[in-house]
Amino acid sequence: MKKIIELKISGMHCAGCVGSVEGALRKVDGVEEAIVNLTLEKATISGSVDSEDLLLAVKKTGYGAELLKSKELLDLQLKTDEKVETAFSQMKVAWYFTIPTMIWMGIHMISGNTWPSMEGMEFGIFILSAIVCFVPGRATLMSAWKSAIYLSPNMDVLIALGSLAALSTGIINSYIEIHSFAGIAGMIMSFHLTGKYIETKARGRSSEAIQKLINLEAKQATVLNMENSEVQINVRSLIVGQIVIVRAGEIVPTDGIIIEGCATIDESIVTGESVSITKNVGDDVIGGTICADSTIKIEVTKIGSETFLAKVIQMVEHAQTTKVPIQVFADRVVSIFVPVILVLAILTFFIWRFFPNQMKQLAHIFSDILPWINLDLSPMGMAIYAAIAVLVIACPCALGLATPAALMVGTGLGAENGILIRDGAAIQKLNAVNLILFDKTGTLTRGKPKVKKVHQISNIMENDLIRMAASLEIESTHPLANAIVKLAEENELGLDPVTEIKVKSGKGISGKYGSSTLKIGSASFVDYSTELAIEGTPVFLSLNDDCIAIFEIEDAVRSDAADTISSLKSAGYKCVLVTGDKKEIANILSTQLNIDHIHAEVHPDEKANIVSSYQSEGFVVAMVGDGINDAPAIAQADVGIAMGGGTDIAIETGEIVLAKSDLSAVLRATQLANATFNTIKQNLFWAFIYNIVAIPLAFAGLIHPLIAEAAMALSSISVVGNSNRLKSIKF
Repeated sequence: MKKIIELKISGMHCAGCVGSVEGALRKVDGVEEAIVNLTLEKATISGSVDSEDLLLAVKKTGYGAELLKSKELLDLQLKTDEKVETAFSQMKVAWYFTIPTMIWMGIHMISGNTWPSMEGMEFGIFILSAIVCFVPGRATLMSAWKSAIYLSPNMDVLIALGSLAALSTGIINSYIEIHSFAGIAGMIMSFHLTGKYIETKARGRSSEAIQKLINLEAKQATVLNMENSEVQINVRSLIVGQIVIVRAGEIVPTDGIIIEGCATIDESIVTGESVSITKNVGDDVIGGTICADSTIKIEVTKIGSETFLAKVIQMVEHAQTTKVPIQVFADRVVSIFVPVILVLAILTFFIWRFFPNQMKQLAHIFSDILPWINLDLSPMGMAIYAAIAVLVIACPCALGLATPAALMVGTGLGAENGILIRDGAAIQKLNAVNLILFDKTGTLTRGKPKVKKVHQISNIMENDLIRMAASLEIESTHPLANAIVKLAEENELGLDPVTEIKVKSGKGISGKYGSSTLKIGSASFVDYSTELAIEGTPVFLSLNDDCIAIFEIEDAVRSDAADTISSLKSAGYKCVLVTGDKKEIANILSTQLNIDHIHAEVHPDEKANIVSSYQSEGFVVAMVGDGINDAPAIAQADVGIAMGGGTDIAIETGEIVLAKSDLSAVLRATQLANATFNTIKQNLFWAFIYNIVAIPLAFAGLIHPLIAEAAMALSSISVVGNSNRLKSIKF
């Protein structure tokens, strides 16, 4: 049986670590997919597999693992703060000992290498550098050791080898004639720890969207107990059906329905907009929203992981854990990167050691431009110098962070603006979309149709016709059916019992009304044709196969529909309308919105075929619908976009869910996807270019090990920094 297992992974430091853990998990029998997120320190595994086998596989690679049994997210902010504090402490201690080393070396150079004594200086520098490597750098060395003995070398292996190789020259030079690079060892580790601190802090900012959502949750709730007294309890102790009191300025503790009072609710966490909404008795409210004024009583309808906010958090987390297709190649590179660099460093050492003259001739060309090139070093000294530079210049972290960093910022930004991305791959696919299919009802229109007129085709009174139709339509969830039921409620008409209900998808519903047969639906369903001039959507009612009424229903077009379609077309998208309504109505709407292509009188199960037909023509298709009747088409599309509406959101449908019934969010979703994917491409480009250029320069002895380490750290920082630029997007 296929299942999803989540593990908490500890001990990971870089993209190489992620690759090692993923590789180990994928080798376990029964695993279909394994994705590891460095920032969330979490692995998500799908397949028919035992969790104990997964835990064992991770531990064999040298990393810690434990089962995440709860669906509740860990306190990311607390974890991030702890990591940043630890990284800062390590960096600070490292520089306490490195700065005196640099000053000592500087004084020695200024004095013409006469003071202090060479022996005393080299010994002192060796001690200071050793402290840096083995005290604040201990975690790096331990990580390198563990990953090496488990044959899954990570980035720390390169840093450890580079710094220890440099440090060892402080001892070796006592036995053979070789220049001591011991001072460089401490500097390499200090630069590494500085880069790690900045990267940790930046990665924390990348994941702050999830923490913002978590912080929206209320901690306490005021409930009415059995004695009708107010009691403060923990939100996690709430149960469905309890009555909760929410006062002005308080956070709504969980999803519910107002049973008393009226208040203005700030739903910006849902919509991304600051405009508040007035809610009355019978209206739904969402946990995490804010009661701006007045006092209301709500009946709890959802708790824990079933609430809207909890599902949004889970969705954002899932999107940040998934992989974008473009990341696959980068992951392959990262998986072999460290072993390749180790081989290259060894090769560099031997070439410089045994072919020093030829290599020096190459380096001599740049010696006047690059002042740190010292060709007076012995062949052994130059070999160590170049090999260390190769070890520390190589950076798989930038490659590994290129996609996840941008994805975390992009999906988090989307969540803050009511654009919920279920799957990170949707970012890349939406970037490639060139045709957008729109459903009509609930998408281009408000989805709250009203009966405009009842056309009588019999001697039966209008109220009786409404009662009969509503008695049957009460069994349907279709928006048009709801309009007829609402009309009966407005006219305060009681409903009659209807039995033997039969629903024909996309056509209508029938049942026994006393001894008669009642049908309501399309003209073909009741077998009736009319020449009446009906501007709205017609719904036909028949009694014993004789049409007795036509309900003319209209649904107002969304105020932002025309501007959204116009903007999408200007951006190069082909916009198409697909609806079950008759062609005349579709034509009127397409003229209003300037939509060039329409498909009318289409049954819900036929919409998927239309999506498929466009795909066969070479289009990359996005389907925008209400997420319920349009589910097959949304599933068939390259990218499914589900329109939501607060707690009624079709949270399980579509790869992208628009939390508010706001059509302009479709345009914002395309803008977000394009910006995020462009950032991913920029990150990957610079990460690849950096390594392609830097590694050969280090091999040729043209880069000082300190510059190599600083550049390595900067490459990772720049990737995360570039990703955080997404936050400046103005929709």
